[in-house]
Formats: sequence, structure tokens, C-alpha cells
Amino acid sequence: MAILRSFAERQHITFPLLSDSDSKIIRTFGILNEETPKDTPFYGIPYPGIYILDPKGVVTGKYFEADFRERDDAGLILLEHFGIQPETPHATRRDKHLTVTTSTSSTVARPGLKLVLTIEVALDDRVHVYAPGVEGYIPISWNMAESAAWKAADVKFPASKMLRLDAINETVPVFEGKFRLLREITIADEKTVKPLLDASGNLTIEGSLRYQACDDRLCYIPATVPLKWTVRLESLDRTRAPAELQRKGP
Repeated sequence: MAILRSFAERQHITFPLLSDSDSKIIRTFGILNEETPKDTPFYGIPYPGIYILDPKGVVTGKYFEADFRERDDAGLILLEHFGIQPETPHATRRDKHLTVTTSTSSTVARPGLKLVLTIEVALDDRVHVYAPGVEGYIPISWNMAESAAWKAADVKFPASKMLRLDAINETVPVFEGKFRLLREITIADEKTVKPLLDASGNLTIEGSLRYQACDDRLCYIPATVPLKWTVRLESLDRTRAPAELQRKGP
């Protein structure tokens, strides 16, 4: 199809693209966007999404959004579905009882794109921090700075360990050793984000990690580690196909 060929050439796409002009496959998969008015040239489009297939062609995962303006980053899927950390730059910071390494699922962000921010925590030997849900103690927490540039989802914590504290006759949920925290963020629209970029077109995402470290003898004063992630904003490609190839409304 000429319009797909034009798009593939403009974007330098070398893999096959499917032409589904009558939306037959879209309907078969049950992803036709019924909210699109039938009297417009956009009718017949699917909800945006990604299917994950295994080597045998079996669908093992689906990532779909109801809002066509929001999309999942490929790095997000690698990290959340396969547990593969994308090879993006890392920043490491040493605090008194732990080392924190931060990274993102992608160094490039686009309006509406969902990214994953990562915090890798490495605790010192024989040190633990309390997990969410603990009672009577300060759990580890990840706070985000207020900004119109992004919308943050809840933190994804790993499974905690139940630790027996014989000295005080309590059993509490804790994290020990090394563990990873994940948090999805959705980048706002371009009009909102652009005024918040630096001179190089980068967006700085700020947050902090609060924790109270304890060992087998005592608990230390709670500490807060300031954190930053930087991504480059890339504008959406709004180039249309040549006029003679554009789909006309009914």
C-alpha cells in the first residue's frame, strides 16, 4: 500500500508493515476503536497496543491503552515483562548505609509516552530497611516532586522478607541485600512539557528515597536521598502522507 510505503521510507522502517484497509484483522482481534466517528477518515483504527509473542507465536502479554495519546515505551516492556534492564545511562549515589543507582527505560521521551524509572538499592551487610505495610516503623518510600510534566503511578516493590527481631519479640517485613523499585511515569503533552525543558531540550525528573536503616543492634536516624532522572524530549512526528495518498472521509 502506497501510504504505508511512504511512511516506512520516511521513518526508515525495514520490517514488514501490515495493510488492513478494511480493518478485518483489527476486528478479529477485538481492538477496533468504536469511539472514532464513522463519518471521519480515522474510522477503522485500532486501540494502540503491543502484543508479546513467544517463539511459537503464542501471545504471552498485551500492553494496550484506552487513550490513543498514551503509549508504552519498548524499554518499559523489556523491563516489566522480561525483567531485562535496558542499556541506558545509570547514576550512582552512595549514602551512609546503602548505594542507590537510578536509570530510565529510555533516554528519549515523547508526549504521552510511558517510561519506567528504576531505583536499584544495595544495602550494606547486615543492614535492613522496613518494607511498606510495616507497623510502628518507618518504611522505605519513594516520593516524586510535583510537576505538570509527568504523571507518576504507584511504586512497584519486590516481595519483602519477614524478619524475626528476637530482642523485641516482633516479626516485621523488610528488604535486605539488593532490590529494585520500579515506577511508571507518563509524559504530559508537548505544550505542557516544553516550557520545563533545559536549554538542551532535556527534562529533569526529580524525586527522593526516604528510608530508615537498621542492623542487628539498632536503628539509625531516617535519611532522605535526593534523586534525578534526565530524558530528552522528542517531538511527535506530525508529518502527513502526500496529499494524493491521504485517506478521504466518506
